Amino acid sequence: MQLVIFELITPIFIMDSQEKALQQGTEELKQAEETVETTTQEELKATEETAVENDQAAVEPEQQIRKNYATKQEVLQRMKEIAQGSDTPAKTEVDLLKTVFYKLHFAEREAAQREYLEAGGDPDKYQVMPDEDEEAFKQEMSIIKEKRQKAFLEQEQEKQENLEKKLAIIEKIKAMATSPEEAGKSYSDFKALQQEWKEIKTVPADKANELWRNYQLYVEQFYDLLKLNIEAREYDFKKNLEIKTRLCEAAEKLADEPDVISAFHQLQELHQQYREAGPVAKDLREQVWARFKEASTVINKRHQQHFEQLRAKEEENLQRKTELCEKVEAIAAEEKKGSADWEKQTKQIIELQQEWKTIGFAPQKMNVKIFERFRAACDDFFSRKGEFFKDLKAKFAENAEKKRALVEQAQALKDSTEWKKTSDKLIALQKEWKTIGMVPKKLGDQLWNDFLGACNHFFEARNAANAGTRNEEKENLEKKRSIIAKLKELAEEKTEDIQEKVHELVEEYNKTGHVPFKEKDKLYKEYHEITDKLYKEFHISAARRRLDSFKSNLKSMAERGATALDSERSRLMRRYEQLRQEINTYENNLGFLNASSKKGNSLIDEMNRKVEKLKDDLKLTRDKIKAIDAENAAADKEETAE
Repeated sequence: MQLVIFELITPIFIMDSQEKALQQGTEELKQAEETVETTTQEELKATEETAVENDQAAVEPEQQIRKNYATKQEVLQRMKEIAQGSDTPAKTEVDLLKTVFYKLHFAEREAAQREYLEAGGDPDKYQVMPDEDEEAFKQEMSIIKEKRQKAFLEQEQEKQENLEKKLAIIEKIKAMATSPEEAGKSYSDFKALQQEWKEIKTVPADKANELWRNYQLYVEQFYDLLKLNIEAREYDFKKNLEIKTRLCEAAEKLADEPDVISAFHQLQELHQQYREAGPVAKDLREQVWARFKEASTVINKRHQQHFEQLRAKEEENLQRKTELCEKVEAIAAEEKKGSADWEKQTKQIIELQQEWKTIGFAPQKMNVKIFERFRAACDDFFSRKGEFFKDLKAKFAENAEKKRALVEQAQALKDSTEWKKTSDKLIALQKEWKTIGMVPKKLGDQLWNDFLGACNHFFEARNAANAGTRNEEKENLEKKRSIIAKLKELAEEKTEDIQEKVHELVEEYNKTGHVPFKEKDKLYKEYHEITDKLYKEFHISAARRRLDSFKSNLKSMAERGATALDSERSRLMRRYEQLRQEINTYENNLGFLNASSKKGNSLIDEMNRKVEKLKDDLKLTRDKIKAIDAENAAADKEETAE
């Protein structure tokens, strides 16, 4: 094709001012043809490879380096800066800010709802208050959307105008390439058109490759006609080689750039400059392009690895968040027997929510979905908790009214002197009290103190009135004094089976009934002095000692009425359940500990000691409950006998 064109235009060139140069001899013409054969297929191939590589690299999603925002005000401030700034807002940053803002917004709303519910608020009356920050955020988003739309339209208009300009340049070069008589004269105009082409930036993407190929085609044809301008072409080759060498060096230095994203974007600029730079000598083209391509490959690989690592981290975050969702759903599905279970599980869910906040973003297509799943599970739990405490509050109010009625009845009977009849009535009231459920602690303590005070007032008056007439109490006094004397003898004898003998005497002492009221404190002091001495000298177990001491106090406690024993039994039952839960917690934690290190062994030993101590306390508490049950059974038997 080139040969045909040359043959056709030769006669015209003879008429041209360049005629003498063409007739300088066959050797010079041959040299000119080899030198001015500029935009060959190899150059075009290199240009196309550059475009393809840049297009592929550009496929990578642009992601801003994510900044951690602690409050909605920080996010809103950044949105205002973007909205008021002169630059076109970046979509990736705006989307990130939107995600972060609503994450913080929902977290604040849930915290307010949880605080309202924990303060005893009615879930049905809870209302979500308008958020001024959200309205301001939406206004800034609207401004940014308008700016982006305006910028997009301006960019499209600019691209279309650039396309028209470049098409006009191609037409001018085409005219030069098809007018041999003007080719030698228009070289400076041609260079000006090339410079103008470089200064014109982006065009519509669907037209870019075709536009570039047409440009290269007519540039190649123009240079084919410019065979006489050997020195100018060689100068171009030299200058282009210098430009492309600098571009290669700049691309190689980007390998040391710590910011991978910045390095990638700088590389795109270098590629654009490389594409716009003219050709170099034929024997150097492959070499220069190979060097530039090798440097580009290093940057592209780093860029790809960066986003692969980012995606791997997001997948890891998704897995962790999925596990948290499953844990919350499992907790929400567990059976709740009372308020203690609800509070325990509330604490667990709040801990999971705190852990959620420490985990970064999941993949974009799953980030909102996984958050909605987590939030739905939490909302379900707290909604059912609100219903439970609403019903519990109503039940508490009903129980409080019943207990107030019993308090009024007990206070009406406290000054009665009909000892037998009133005793039966108060005992009946005490039994009825036990059948009524719980009320809030503060109110419950007040009602209990009022009720117990009325009962104690009556029973103390009754005991004082009958104290001098009970021969049985005098017999019990002598019997207990005898037991104390035997304990003192054991302290002197120090026999081998002294612990068993002490325990038998303590059991006998506890089984012995009441003594005269005026002798009670003195006898109590004398008894505990000798038992404390025995326990200390003969190292009788602390648990046995505490149990014996507790049993000896039951009689005094029973004198205050059945409600006193019932109150103590309720307290011990709560203590029993608390100890049992603590033991379960420690044993579960032991299952997760790794004993491979010295520190791990030390921690396991310490936890084992705590578990053993808790088990001892659990056994002692159970024995105390059994002692109260035995005392109640004995009291019921006495009432039946009367």
